[in-house]
Amino acid sequence: MTEQTVRLTTAQALVKFLNQQYIEVDQQVTPFVEGVLGIFGHGNVLGLGEALATDPGHLKVYQGHNEQGMTSTAIGFAREKLRHKIYAVTASAGPGSANFVTALGNAYANGIPVLALPADTFASRQPDPVLQQIEVDSSAATTTNDALKPVSKYWDRIQRPEQLMSALLKAFEVLTDPLQAGPVTICLPQDAEAEAFDYPVSFFQKRVHHVKRVAPSKQEMNDMLSLIKKSQYPVIFVGGGAKYSEAAPEIQSFSEKFNVPLVETASGKSAIPNTFANNLGGVGILGTSAANKAVMQADLIIGAGSRYTDFTTSSKTGFDPNQTAIININLNRLQAIKFDALPVFADIKATFAQLNQQLTDYRSHFNQLAELKQEWNEERQRLAQVDYDAPDFTPEIDDSFGKDHLDEYVQALGTKLSQPEAVIAVNDHVAQDAIMVAAAGSLPGDVHRLWNTSTANTYHLEYGYSMMGYEIAAALGAKRAKPDQEVYALVGDGSFLMLHTELVTALQYGQKINVILFDNSGYGCINNLQLGHGGRSFMTEQMTSQGQIMNIDYAKVAEGYGTKTYRATTIPELLQALADAQQQTTSTLIDIKVLPKTMTHDYDNAWWHVGDPEVSVLPTVQESYQDTQEHLKQAFLY
Repeated sequence: MTEQTVRLTTAQALVKFLNQQYIEVDQQVTPFVEGVLGIFGHGNVLGLGEALATDPGHLKVYQGHNEQGMTSTAIGFAREKLRHKIYAVTASAGPGSANFVTALGNAYANGIPVLALPADTFASRQPDPVLQQIEVDSSAATTTNDALKPVSKYWDRIQRPEQLMSALLKAFEVLTDPLQAGPVTICLPQDAEAEAFDYPVSFFQKRVHHVKRVAPSKQEMNDMLSLIKKSQYPVIFVGGGAKYSEAAPEIQSFSEKFNVPLVETASGKSAIPNTFANNLGGVGILGTSAANKAVMQADLIIGAGSRYTDFTTSSKTGFDPNQTAIININLNRLQAIKFDALPVFADIKATFAQLNQQLTDYRSHFNQLAELKQEWNEERQRLAQVDYDAPDFTPEIDDSFGKDHLDEYVQALGTKLSQPEAVIAVNDHVAQDAIMVAAAGSLPGDVHRLWNTSTANTYHLEYGYSMMGYEIAAALGAKRAKPDQEVYALVGDGSFLMLHTELVTALQYGQKINVILFDNSGYGCINNLQLGHGGRSFMTEQMTSQGQIMNIDYAKVAEGYGTKTYRATTIPELLQALADAQQQTTSTLIDIKVLPKTMTHDYDNAWWHVGDPEVSVLPTVQESYQDTQEHLKQAFLY
């Protein structure tokens, strides 16, 4: 019997297939693909563009304004949906598709599913070279889209319409699998995209991708229980995997039952709110004193979905390799074996559920958790009330910057406001369920330490790839994921200049986001790095060629787009702006002028391994190199 077919172009078949993809998590079945974000040009407007225009099905289609930006929106959306829903993104051939690289690298590093559909050159090569095509001498088969291979978990090119079927089956296996989750790229040559084929109707039946919770084996459970019972000072590292596993209730129950403190990575923060007594906050280079002190005391670390980046582990010096055993619970085997740990290849929620049942007659020896947390809360309160005019005022970061140079910023920017003061004020005065989005620069340190969460999954920090320009675009993605919650993008001036085009998209579609712009007229994080390692300030302050500090009116820039804008150089001005912004229905931007060198510093011997020069004419650089060598003697090497 001949199977029934339907004649469709490759692009039409793609759209029809996307409409039939569903995901099942804990008996809840929902559509997996929310929609498509696109910038249409000659490579995709006639094929995929026509298919979406005539029959999009349930897919929501939005116009983007920068390929990197709209892909960041898709990443922000998928993160807020805990990887249970995605957007696809499409762009024209050549430079448009090349702009996917940075954002797909972000998705790859953070394990976030995104479907990239870049247009490509002609499979037939008839008009070779086509507009925007690069010609590679070594291979006529190489196109711009080959640059997307290293940042894709799965990559394919559809040279014939029938190839679409096997490619999409493989693509969605990656996109829906918690172990493999990440970006997928399906390249669409312009001719093949528009060519027709008699596709089997069965290919377009409803497909439900089931997410299985892999339980730990009996041996893994026995080994974990043995290590935990031997330990006196265990600490849980709550990573992004714990958030995506939705393991918070089980981890919190374990922590309460056995008096085990938990600390948070950048991706894991807010899986369990800061209001939980045993949550000691962010860990590592950007960590709180409470979290880092507990980890230094630990004789066992229980990693719950952490990749153990250098910032989380203080470049592998945050805990003592001679006293600290490690358990890694992770579906990814390469992540689970880090630090030569006891690997548990299992779902985090399922694993902690079993630990809660099987662990008996145990309680940690920690008896000062409340004191550690109170000590940190007092430090946070101190940072909320910095007085620049006090006789004993010194910069939080690097005294060598000098009060005289800070005075120049006071005059140029018209402010005496410190960055921590402003961060804490925002945190303490927005709604408890407001979502905070941040990324690269000095702000991740301040928010990871200072931003308290009282509602789960309201902290959205991209620090797996530290991508400048992510914040505003991802805030739009978060808003699309959770339209009933206020969303705040905390962004530095350097990052704002990198990329803010999706602010226009938010205005275009009436999806309100709030941009909190911290302007210190420079790249403060990297300037700190230069000076803190004995170097000189070089190309990291926003100055004219005459040495004048730049004062850009970012509120006026945003106002030109149609944003409701505010300016703040004092806490009262900031609070007034926040209050009014909450009442607005359109997107807002608050331009806050803050002083450099006032962001928070490292706590309790947190250390970052960077490339200190072994040879330098500067004695201060030589000293920094020697300091690095001493730290490396205390570090894990694997």
